[in-house]
Amino acid sequence: MAIKTYREAITEALMIEMDRDERVIVMGEDVAGGAGGSAGVRDNQNGIFGTYPQFHARYGENRFIDTPISEAAIVGAAAGAALAGLRPVVEIMFADFIGYCLDQIMNQAAKFRYMFGGTSRTPMVLRTAYGAGLSAAAQHSQAIYPIITHIPGVKVAVPSKPADVKGLMLTAIRDDDPVIFFDHKALFGVQGEVPEGDTPIPFGKGMRYREGKDATVVAIGRMVHFSEAVVDKLAKENGITCDVIDPRTTSPLDEDIILSSVEKTGRLIIVDESTPRCSVAGDISSMVAMKGFDFLDAPIELVTSAHSPVPFAPNLERAYLPSGGRIEAAIRKAVEY
Repeated sequence: MAIKTYREAITEALMIEMDRDERVIVMGEDVAGGAGGSAGVRDNQNGIFGTYPQFHARYGENRFIDTPISEAAIVGAAAGAALAGLRPVVEIMFADFIGYCLDQIMNQAAKFRYMFGGTSRTPMVLRTAYGAGLSAAAQHSQAIYPIITHIPGVKVAVPSKPADVKGLMLTAIRDDDPVIFFDHKALFGVQGEVPEGDTPIPFGKGMRYREGKDATVVAIGRMVHFSEAVVDKLAKENGITCDVIDPRTTSPLDEDIILSSVEKTGRLIIVDESTPRCSVAGDISSMVAMKGFDFLDAPIELVTSAHSPVPFAPNLERAYLPSGGRIEAAIRKAVEY
């Protein structure tokens, strides 16, 4: 398979769908860039994270649309376009700004299907960047996917690998329900194998990225990479082997892959960049305690960010985030219990 970056895999998925289906459109702040600017030239700046190269020239202004700086208007327009038969992909630059459009997500798009007796579909994708590690401070660094996972009626993807972001984006655009798609800002340059062609990945199907017998490590988004590094180190230096499981979507959640792994290993460590209260880590921990309590040989360990706004200072931000040291300590504590 070809080696591509996470960014290139997103672009490939968007182009596959925009080439395949003329109902797919892209909207967002500065996705085209320059349209309506002081230069008077309509061009293509590729978007803030470089995921739309030459989309303006390829798909034109009717399908690749710059919007005003109004998250509520962007998502409201997308929900309306979806109800009218289009399949919009809208971008909110930073997940921290979802608060501005939460009514459109939570009270409108998520509920159309149910409030109109199943006669309405809302096939929209909201792409947004999340996560700390770049010293972008408290208002541009949060991991808020647990807040959205809480809302029934929307689906939530939090991919970690280039192949997964491509496959999940293909599925998201083809889904008839609203999908909130979280990309970690620190992953856009990460490389990995990406299958060629049309290769959608179903929602609710996790992936086991390492096989082991001593513990199960469930990790979300960027934390998959942190966990893989620690598990590889422990296997090499101490002979401790672990399953590393990436759920890939938090709603729906692949409970079976988690429970079957915990039944095998007897120990569970969950690594989640979000803050600890009402986190995805807490949700998975609760699920395993209810459905797999008899499998456990040790207390469940959670490795999350601190219950604090994300610090700006690099040293404080590193202390705030889950680290390799904290993940290793949690695995050792569970294994040695």
